[in-house]
Amino acid sequence: MMELFPHFQVIVVSGLHDSGPGHWQSRWQRLHPEFVRVRQDDFGQPDLAAWAARLDQVRRADPRPALLVAHSFGCLTAVHSIARSSEGVAGALLVAPADPDKFGVADRLPALSLDCPSILVSSANDPWMSAPHAALWARRWGSELVEEGRLGHINAESGLGDWPSGYNYLQRLAELAHNRALAFSA
Repeated sequence: MMELFPHFQVIVVSGLHDSGPGHWQSRWQRLHPEFVRVRQDDFGQPDLAAWAARLDQVRRADPRPALLVAHSFGCLTAVHSIARSSEGVAGALLVAPADPDKFGVADRLPALSLDCPSILVSSANDPWMSAPHAALWARRWGSELVEEGRLGHINAESGLGDWPSGYNYLQRLAELAHNRALAFSA
């Protein structure tokens, strides 16, 4: 696989309480210091509009197309941001999305396909969203669904370390985005 990340800005979109040092998102940032993390004013207070607005600011700070690497409530943030404007978003990796119904935001999320390639990774025993509900949202958003088995919330407590299979999904997303860009330019 060719390394495509220099062609993109990679933006890490954390969920509730941010991602601690043992979380795969943080580990990926240590491996790739060029990845940028969205810093919310209050990671303890999930506010879809405010979090998406902050993501929009980060997206605009770099002219390169963005690959969003989102986890939990960060997935809802990413999808809300893309639905408002997909300009500059090359793709989204949506890992273990939080159930929008738990936060009362389902009606504020798109029910149609996102205007960029996306991969939604779910877990059969995720306490924040059931696998059938994750599959429903993947269909709505036109996301490729990857069911990872029984990994809980796919976070630090899942014991994934650097989560190599997740990194492979990010690489695949970069390739999908790159190929889509080539097709549009032809």
